[in-house]
Amino acid sequence: MTFDDLLGGPPPTLLPGDDAAGHLAAGTSPESVATANPASPLAWAALAETALADGRDLEGYAYARVGYHRGLDALRRSGWKGHGPVPWSHEPNRGFLRCLAALADASERIGDRDEAQRCRGFLADCDPQAPLPPPLP
Repeated sequence: MTFDDLLGGPPPTLLPGDDAAGHLAAGTSPESVATANPASPLAWAALAETALADGRDLEGYAYARVGYHRGLDALRRSGWKGHGPVPWSHEPNRGFLRCLAALADASERIGDRDEAQRCRGFLADCDPQAPLPPPLP
């Protein structure tokens, strides 16, 4: 038996497990993991976060953008229709959500405030409980 959202919204989208998670947890470098798993939003999130932490803002932006698009592809394959919840509580969703947060942060750093705000809004729409990047000044 299935239950529909009583408010008429789409059900949460739950991505399948990501093979990159185990490799990253084992200490494999994000570069190696992304090379072996180029469709993994989690691998791209790790690359983006590392680059941003090192002050390599443009690289972080590029990595986050790739991971964001790979995540959108995965969401669509999982039945997402362009809107609806993508819960942070579901571990495999976190790669996409981390890319979205990194993209917001990187966009702000390179001066694209409109994109930063759009990404922050999209992240909040996906899951209001997802960790947000630092607020805009």
